[in-house]
Amino acid sequence: MSQRSSSCLWTSVPQVSPAPCDRYKHASCVCRGNVYLLGGRERHSLKDFWKYNVMCNVWIELDCNDDKAPEELEEHSMVARQGVLCVFGGLRGTAYSKSKIPLWLFDTAMEQWLHSQVKNSSSQNDAPSNRKGHSAVVFGSSMYVYGGYNDMQRTLQEFWAYDFDSGVWSLLSKGQVGPGPRHSHSVMVHQDSMYLYGGLQGLKEQRDLWRWNFLSQTWSSMRVFSGPSKLMGHSAVLYKDSMLLFGGGVTQSAPSNCLWGFSLTTLNWEKLLSLPGSTAPCRIHHCSVGLGPNFKPGPHTDIINKEISTSNSLIKLRPFKNKCVPSTLSTGQPREDIELQTTQTWKKNGLRDNSLGFEGSETQGNSLTAVTQQDVRKKGNSENSAEETEDGLVKPMPNLLLILGGKPLKEHASISVWKMTWADN
Repeated sequence: MSQRSSSCLWTSVPQVSPAPCDRYKHASCVCRGNVYLLGGRERHSLKDFWKYNVMCNVWIELDCNDDKAPEELEEHSMVARQGVLCVFGGLRGTAYSKSKIPLWLFDTAMEQWLHSQVKNSSSQNDAPSNRKGHSAVVFGSSMYVYGGYNDMQRTLQEFWAYDFDSGVWSLLSKGQVGPGPRHSHSVMVHQDSMYLYGGLQGLKEQRDLWRWNFLSQTWSSMRVFSGPSKLMGHSAVLYKDSMLLFGGGVTQSAPSNCLWGFSLTTLNWEKLLSLPGSTAPCRIHHCSVGLGPNFKPGPHTDIINKEISTSNSLIKLRPFKNKCVPSTLSTGQPREDIELQTTQTWKKNGLRDNSLGFEGSETQGNSLTAVTQQDVRKKGNSENSAEETEDGLVKPMPNLLLILGGKPLKEHASISVWKMTWADN
């Protein structure tokens, strides 16, 4: 990462009701411009399910009472593929969870839970059992699940693949090759590989970095020097050609606020510094999501290109909403031509303001449209709630790293949301 990009501006994003309560050990992901958040733990396990419109800073609670929806979950995973969210693991009670495969699917366009396309088998070894603290990523037409632990506190080292098209699970590795037993680690995908960092091996924290190549189906240990200390309960996202690691800690009671960047081209670590007066929150067992063009993964398969093509074909043409008024001549008489009133980019402290729309109809950046929080809430209660972000699609999305929830909790408060932008964004 360049020296210029290493200066970070951290800002707390105030939340207004309705909003989810603060929590940790939850799951979150981005799908078609919205952030989805499911379950986790406050004083007890939670079952609620929310959608976050980032541009308008508005939460909408989704139905989680359907028979096809999951129960209370914590330390589960949630990934997105072609408009469908895939939730795995996190069930309480080993005896109960052995009777079912903990997999749920949610259609974001229809906003309804689906029957998971898992083909039942007579052998229990043909599909993964319930687990917590595992990781999950999507590559091509499959979801890949690594590690985790069960309620007997036994750390797992299984590596599974779930094919979305066939509904079949495949066990990729179970032996000593690779990271070994692991939970509370982080993973992310870049090009044809998955990268895994840190986590717990039993009760022992780790600081190793592993690479799984999807094409050769092999693990390799990446021996790099310097970088973060031993971490568990941290998060990882892809930014350009770098892996960003945030938070976590050596122990449950020692959350960190460090942000590290690992270049996947030069294989070097860089600790990213905050601007003066800007301090990142200390968080562990949180979720981090990246939005904006530089956080999008590269087209490592044709699946990504198909999804983009499908998404673009669904975008409706919107009426031009800028205010057009007749200009006047020096005599005060109206002219036949039209003047276009546009908004100006608001700058603060010499930086382009990429802040979320906190107040009413405040515009963002040089956007030509504005959506108020009241408008979004009204749409959220209508039959066309699935189209509520169409206006947001025409807005230029800045590069944002959002940190959602995590320990330490804010007692009896809305979820903690922090955003990070680059100084040169």
